[in-house]
Amino acid sequence: MNWCVNSSKSAVAAWLLAGFVMVLPVAAAPVAKPAAPEVVSRSVFVIPTNPKDGRDPFFPNSTRPYETVSAALPHAGDVSSLVLKGISGTPERRLVIINNHTFGVGDEQDLATPQGRIHIRCVEIKDSSVVIESAGQRHELKYATNP
Repeated sequence: MNWCVNSSKSAVAAWLLAGFVMVLPVAAAPVAKPAAPEVVSRSVFVIPTNPKDGRDPFFPNSTRPYETVSAALPHAGDVSSLVLKGISGTPERRLVIINNHTFGVGDEQDLATPQGRIHIRCVEIKDSSVVIESAGQRHELKYATNP
């Protein structure tokens, strides 16, 4: 009886081992590479310049899209009201104070002036002046020292 139990266990073990060996080559087979990802196109909306070019699908009677493009340009403003109040920092990292706002080279910010807000970017900091850019035009502000 003992021999029957042991032989049946051995037979089951042999069948399991044979089944595993048969499945192993299938599992080890190289998997096919997935296809290249599809290129997803982006939708592009071009703002029409006049009613013949197109209209707003949600507000077809609106004239808002055809208003002058100059409203979208940054406000040029009058840089004469900007005052360079101080220059500080190390020679490698200079800082300037323009109308109570601190700038480093490359910094951009909107400043309030009597004529309205003006967007400026600090281009270069010199020993006694700073070069700024506003609406595509460069201006140099000099540091006024008290005599």
